[in-house]
Amino acid sequence: MLKQATTTRFDAALLGSLKDSPLDEAIARAREKLLGLQHAEGYWVFELEADCTIPSEYILMMHYMDEIDAGLQAKIANFLRGRQSADGSYPLFQGGQGEISCTVKVYYALKLAGDSIDAPHMKRMREWILAQGGAARSNVFTRIMLAMFEQIPWRGVPFIPVEIMLLPKWFPFHLDKISYWSRTVMVPLLILCTYRVKARNPGKVDVRELFVTAPEKEKNYFSHVKTPLGKMVLALERTGRMLEPLIPSSMRKKATQRAHEWFTERLNGYDGLGAIFPAMVNAYEAMDYLGIPPDNEQRRVALESIKRLLVINEDSAYCQPCVSPIWDTGLVSLALQEVDRYEDDPALREQIRHGLRWLASKQLHDEPGDWQVKRPGLSGGGWAFQFGNSYYPDVDDSAVVAHALIQSGEQEFDENVDRAGAWIGGMQSGNGGYGAFDVDNTHYYLNYIPFADHGALLDPPTADVSGRCAMFLGKLAKQKPEFRPVLDRCIDYLRAEQEADGSWFGRWGTNYIYGVWSVLLAYETAGVSTDDPSTRRAVAWLKSKQRSDGGWGEGNESYHDDATRGDFHTSTAFQTGLALIALLAAGEAESPEVKAGVDYLIKHQQADGFWKDQCFTAPGFPKVFYLKYHGYDKFFPLWALARYRNDICSVA
Repeated sequence: MLKQATTTRFDAALLGSLKDSPLDEAIARAREKLLGLQHAEGYWVFELEADCTIPSEYILMMHYMDEIDAGLQAKIANFLRGRQSADGSYPLFQGGQGEISCTVKVYYALKLAGDSIDAPHMKRMREWILAQGGAARSNVFTRIMLAMFEQIPWRGVPFIPVEIMLLPKWFPFHLDKISYWSRTVMVPLLILCTYRVKARNPGKVDVRELFVTAPEKEKNYFSHVKTPLGKMVLALERTGRMLEPLIPSSMRKKATQRAHEWFTERLNGYDGLGAIFPAMVNAYEAMDYLGIPPDNEQRRVALESIKRLLVINEDSAYCQPCVSPIWDTGLVSLALQEVDRYEDDPALREQIRHGLRWLASKQLHDEPGDWQVKRPGLSGGGWAFQFGNSYYPDVDDSAVVAHALIQSGEQEFDENVDRAGAWIGGMQSGNGGYGAFDVDNTHYYLNYIPFADHGALLDPPTADVSGRCAMFLGKLAKQKPEFRPVLDRCIDYLRAEQEADGSWFGRWGTNYIYGVWSVLLAYETAGVSTDDPSTRRAVAWLKSKQRSDGGWGEGNESYHDDATRGDFHTSTAFQTGLALIALLAAGEAESPEVKAGVDYLIKHQQADGFWKDQCFTAPGFPKVFYLKYHGYDKFFPLWALARYRNDICSVA
């Protein structure tokens, strides 16, 4: 139905003039290349690269457990050496400033792998670390690793006893008050920290040379705690540490058992605890401490789930933080649906349908999930981000997938769409917005406790996720008017979140360009007029950020320095695609800015049909952890070009 409703508006003469044009040829090359990457089961999945912390932690895990694969270690070490900055440091994203915690972990990993401390790259790294104040200035997670490897005393890390598992829900800190990723990482970590577990470290490798003050004499491990609330919590924590000997052994045993049962229930098979690397490693190491033998089936599967995150090439290897097949397949489907609006190609439509059927098969039903704590009785209907993560469906992914399903016009997906709508509607927070996994996860004071020095303990509503939800709800409300109030509340939230300059913050993608893309697509499907003042401010902001080459680009620096929002040292294909889609959604098909952006993409397309962005494309956690989605420079430019072709045909 959707296809007929749109293609009949296309101008026949213009269709003929576009045939074999540079635009048409660019779309054809990208389309064919992308279709060739579809897996036999129907999905697409691209590499998901993080900074060098994750591959370093893989080497550290092997030495912690004394399960060292020398060949794999050598390949990961090659990868790490090739990512070092000129000053010796390691950044959180390509081209960024050096970050001490990441650099400390890389140094330790390479030393464990056998690199001499006198090697030039190690010397540069060490000098840089010492110039920043030494390894004692590392973040909490790095200091916990150093404590487990007996490099610093346990007083150098926050006191996080396993008895946290027994706290009542009304207590200021409770697992239900923090995000899904924090819960899955923290619960097995409580066991490791409570029992001060020691790494096997068969080579007894140390890194004392990374400390300005001897670690046992260091008194300023918590110098980063500066707020009154943080200092108060730190004082309470130190009191708790002193009182620890008074904790009854029966209480400790009960709390340990509860933590063990909690993460065991959520081990998630070959997809792993939370389907994220840090949680999976913590669980694997906790299982070892708890005496679960290597030949135990759950422990064996837990290790295999970690190994499946590896990307192994001929001379190098790295470990992904997780995998993104649902997200990738949903976005690819939207891009190809845009292509098919013009081409009306049965073969293309069948490949799209194949992907959508795979997505439909991955919809979660009524498996238990932590989100049900906030929404008891709400039936499942969402999708995970990864191949499997039944406890933690992702609201963002669910909205993208449901949008692709409803946009297909295929009746076979009606039930999937209905269940997704009910679930997404039920996951709305009180302010009208949406978080990625949780509802009303807004206990902001918890970001000030010493353990949360990364500032990413929570999952509050954000404009970009809310935009994707409104994008889907806008389609659904046209068929089911009962969803209109949910949509209206979400649109009101988005209006309130707009920045003074007209942009929106992008929590899960870099950054304000991503935020504007998210919201303007939502406005379009929700029926917000292209003349609406909010839309016009966003359009003006986007146009003001276009670069002289016709493209757009924004770096992750905008998460650290607000003055750099929308700016980067170069244009990128994926952000040019995002900006174009946003402008087209706002009715700007005939603007010179859109034409210049399209020309940029055509000019910078590679011979293989794709584009090549070197930069990292998204945050895992702003200011702390960044990602490179290897698919973004493949499907976002195609989506933009196809949308432009469709819009100029419709306007003619």
